[in-house]
Formats: sequence, structure tokens, C-alpha cells
Amino acid sequence: MKYFPIDSNLFIKNRKKFMAQMKPKSIAVFNSNDIYPISADSTMPFQQARDIFYLSGADQEETILLLFPDAMDKKHREILFVRETNDHIAVWEGAKLTKEQATAVSGIETIYWLTDFDKIFFDLMTEVDTVYFNTNEHYRQAVETQTREDRFIEKCKKEYPAHQWAKSNPILQQIRGVKEPEEIALMQTACDITEKGFRRILEFVKPGVWEYEIEAEFLHEFVRNRSKGFAYTPIIASGANANVLHYVENNQQVKDGDMILMDLAAEYANYSSDLTRTIPANGRFTDRQKQVYAAVLRVKNEATKMLVPGTLWAEYHKEVGKIMTSELIGLRLLDKADVQNENPDWPAYKKYFMHGTSHHIGLDTHDYGALKTPMKANMVFTVEPGIYIPAEGMGIRLEDDVVIQEKGEPFNLMRNIPIEIEEIEELMNK
Repeated sequence: MKYFPIDSNLFIKNRKKFMAQMKPKSIAVFNSNDIYPISADSTMPFQQARDIFYLSGADQEETILLLFPDAMDKKHREILFVRETNDHIAVWEGAKLTKEQATAVSGIETIYWLTDFDKIFFDLMTEVDTVYFNTNEHYRQAVETQTREDRFIEKCKKEYPAHQWAKSNPILQQIRGVKEPEEIALMQTACDITEKGFRRILEFVKPGVWEYEIEAEFLHEFVRNRSKGFAYTPIIASGANANVLHYVENNQQVKDGDMILMDLAAEYANYSSDLTRTIPANGRFTDRQKQVYAAVLRVKNEATKMLVPGTLWAEYHKEVGKIMTSELIGLRLLDKADVQNENPDWPAYKKYFMHGTSHHIGLDTHDYGALKTPMKANMVFTVEPGIYIPAEGMGIRLEDDVVIQEKGEPFNLMRNIPIEIEEIEELMNK
């Protein structure tokens, strides 16, 4: 791994939080991700399943975590199964975790080779009433591929039909949504790496560069700072491309007078950051660009203030919509009649700001976290309003990542990343 070792106390705390909510005489199983094929003998780079990483720190394929708080044998209350390594594997793929290293990473004392799983699992299931399955229930998920977790669930239901089944996801939604200090520190590192990339491209961008060249500059800076690269597929949208919310082609040449919307950020140790900045290609905003940019920034700043404990996510978005409506009237994109005659299910402001303002962020860019209950301290949210005006060939979005505090305004993990018009112009023209 490129990242520095993470203190295993983080994963020990995470497991304790999960096990505290398990039913009596229950066992929970978490599988690593598969390595997914491309074609021939090619595969995609391995990405660890976030839940097993969250609970164990194990960042390796063919790994299983087993949690059984009521196991009769105390050594079987936490077990990590890892792939057995040998000299041949070490030569061709690099060394895998030894049992001692697996303990150091996870804080789990009982480590077995993966080949022992079926035998040990069968023995433990004689003590178990309920099995927790780790299904993906994220509100944005749309997975068609059968995962390693899916195959385990199928096999387990077939071989142990008399047991009861439960879901891990509701517990994970609660505990993953509220970050530990160690997690916030890792996310701060990801944001700091993102800052380095952004400052680098402010000196690089000029009319005539290609969007993919900007992407390359960011990637260079991210990887040289111990990131695997982008936390999600990067968006570098110049001119009218910025009006396509998920524009990822990044294959157009930047023109003089264009604005460039850049929605991209670094990961670090599997934790995401999520940044959007919109800058003028030639280093100077026009008066109209300044007007729209300043409106988006005001909405972002006001929206940020509302992210406090007790806020309801759905109500928050309604309030942000009201602020945006006022700004759009000020920009003469809407008038009072538009608002008076609006469809309550699709308010007038949605013509120019059609996406949400905030989402949880953490191990996933769109992270787990409760959305139907009041917000809590140490939840981390993005704040990302935008105004999109196809008729003017302009789209502006601004986004930071903020930590909800027990008292006062959220703490901005991207506080050092330039966002004010004057600072951006100064850095682009120095």
C-alpha cells in the first residue's frame, strides 16, 4: 500500500461498535472484494470492500472477517481469515500478509488461513442462531455484478437453512456515518493532497490546454503524495461541457473565455475527498462569471452553516433551495412569477440547480450514513451547490467537505483550498 500504516485501534473501536448492536448468539461475516477481470489475463486494480476494511484494516483480496461476540471459545469472538502466502506468490505478486502482520494491521489476535474457513465456520455455526449478511443497501446502489459477498450468502443459506438471517447494513449505516478522529485525520490527508493538485493546476491552466492534460497534472500530484489516484472518476468540463453533470470524457480543448468546472479529488488509505472548483481558463473572470460564481459561493456558505446536529437532511435541502431561488432571482434567471407558478415537486430553481447539495463522504465518496434521522456531530458531508446556464455556455459548481461539530459551524476540511475570486485570479496570474 502507498499509505502509511493506520493505528489498529481504529479498527478495534469500529468492531466494538458493530458487535455492541448484534443480537445474542449471532455471527457476522464480511468478505473482501473479488479481483474483477477485464479480458484475457487482464484485471482491474484491486479495491477492497469498504466494510471489511472499516472493521479490520485488511486491504487484501481473499480475506474474510468473522465476528461472534458470544463464541464459547474467546479466541473465536473475532477471526480474520487471510490467503496463505508462499515463496511462489511472493515472487509473482509480492508478499501477502503473514498471520503476525494481519494481527498488527487489524488488532485481531486469531488469524487463520482462508483454507480453514469452511471447517471453522461449520463448528461455530453449531453455536449460532442468527447470521448477519452484509448486503449493499446504499440508496444510490445499482449493482448487477454478483459479488464475493453474494456468493457467500447463497452458499450459507443453502448449507444452513435452519438458521435465521439478519442485515449488517443498518448497523453499518449508523456507525460508518459518524467518523472517529482517526478517520477524520485520514480524510484531512486526502483533502491536503487534493489541495496540492489544485494549486498545481492553477499555474498550469491556460487557453489551449486539453482537459485530459489537466487530469494528468492532478493525477501526477496525487500519486506522488501516496494516493492511489482519484477518489472517483474525474470531471474536467470546460465551457458548455460543465452543463453535463457527469461529464467524464475530458477530451476537449480549453478555449479562451471558458470556465473550467473540475469535480475531482484524491483518495488516501481508501478514504475519499470530494472537491469541485470552477476557474477561468485565461485567469480572469468576466463580470457575468463573477456574478454567477459569487452567487454559488454565497449559497455554499449559507448551506454550510445549516449543517449542525439535529438538522434533517430532507429539510436542509428545502432550505438550500430557498436560498438558491433568491440568488437566481438576483441573477435574473428567475422572476417572482416563476416561483409563484412553480411545481412543488420540481421547484423553479431546479431548472438551474437540479442536483442535491450534500451527501455523506468517507470510505466511499457517496458514503454510508443515516439520512432520515437528525444529523450528528462528526458526520462528514459535502456542500456542493451549482448554477448551470446552457444558454450562456456556463456551469459553475463549488464543493467542500465539512465535519459537523458538537457546537458551532462545521469544520471545513478544504479550508485551505483557494475558492475566493481574488485568490484564484492572483494565483493564476502570478
